[in-house]
Amino acid sequence: MSTPEPAEISPPDVAAIASQNDAFRRFACLGITPDQPIQGRLVVTQSLIEAGDGFVTEAVQATGAFDTFEPENDPEGWHDFGAVTIRGETVFWKVDLYEADSDFRYGAEAPDNPETTMRVLTIMMAHDW
Repeated sequence: MSTPEPAEISPPDVAAIASQNDAFRRFACLGITPDQPIQGRLVVTQSLIEAGDGFVTEAVQATGAFDTFEPENDPEGWHDFGAVTIRGETVFWKVDLYEADSDFRYGAEAPDNPETTMRVLTIMMAHDW
């Protein structure tokens, strides 16, 4: 009796992930509605809130407008991380991908599938990293 070969797992579609991450970030930060529904949450850290009047709004808007992706800052091509400068302070943002029904315990098995992937966009002061 022979053992069946494991099913080949296709790598995720990098362009689809980047497009979905961009669409979610623009929706969460700028209110631009994506072409297809994309599940996700926007989170800001306490230190970002404590940075002062209007700082969160500026950081969120700059995160939504970010589009400077290069191999040095986006090696996987997923458009899942960036840095912006607000009032002389470096602010990082990061998109993490989870299984939609896992209560944020498990990474997305098919990160290019918006129906099964939950995005969490975290915006933080660089010193929070």
